Amino acid sequence: MSENAAPATINDRSVQIHPLACVDPKAELAEGVVISPGAVVGPQVCIGAHTWIGPNVVLDGKVTIGRHNRIFPGACLGQEPQDLKYKGALTEVAIGDNNTIRECVTINRGTDEGEVTRIGNGNLLMAYCHLGHHCILGNGIVMSNAIQVAGHVVIEDRAVIGGCLGIHQFVHIGRMAMVGGMTRVDRDVPPYCLVEGHPGRVRGLNRVGLRRSGLAEQHEGRELQQLQEIWSLIYRSDHVISEGLRLAQAHELLPASDHLCTFLEGSISKGRRGPMPPAGR
Repeated sequence: MSENAAPATINDRSVQIHPLACVDPKAELAEGVVISPGAVVGPQVCIGAHTWIGPNVVLDGKVTIGRHNRIFPGACLGQEPQDLKYKGALTEVAIGDNNTIRECVTINRGTDEGEVTRIGNGNLLMAYCHLGHHCILGNGIVMSNAIQVAGHVVIEDRAVIGGCLGIHQFVHIGRMAMVGGMTRVDRDVPPYCLVEGHPGRVRGLNRVGLRRSGLAEQHEGRELQQLQEIWSLIYRSDHVISEGLRLAQAHELLPASDHLCTFLEGSISKGRRGPMPPAGR
């Protein structure tokens, strides 16, 4: 155990701290936490049970990490935001349970007082991903290598994002969307959709992902069928999106179609980036 460790906060014998780690006495470590050599854990860090902190990981600022996470070598979580507006406000990074955060991932805390960069449960962030200030990630998301995410981005549950791309600030990426590698993501990505290109364009529904999710079997198979019909009305008809949404919402919508329409309504509202257009437009 490190000489910097205080028995008052890390007195569980199941906690393992390598002698070459630097753990502040005020850090809170739950049972089964492992801190590897070269790791640095600051005074405002709280780590949940059975989380593994790999070699040379840096946890700085106010960082809360849940249970059963794996944080690989060189990751840096909780540093000040890369934002010229930051004036030292108390902000936070909050990470849920069962996440895998691979080598050299960086996750910055928020800019303004009380802002939280938040990650849910069961996500995989591959090597060299960056999450800017005040990003919000849901659950079950897969982010491939070298994805650079600007501030205030929201990514919903079970999205899959290909590698080597940038996501513009304030963009929202919808549930179960798939983004192809090297796509330029400068507008909102609708849920359940497949997008690709430079600039990115909507190519259709993420049908493979939707079938794997079991959506095709829900509501006696009507869920996926209706989603395709509503998507075609919005994206393949001659109607502008607002008119397509009005016509779509005249139907009795099942959950997936309702979420698609609600997302697009928010996306075309004032202050949002607007939805990514379909291919050919």
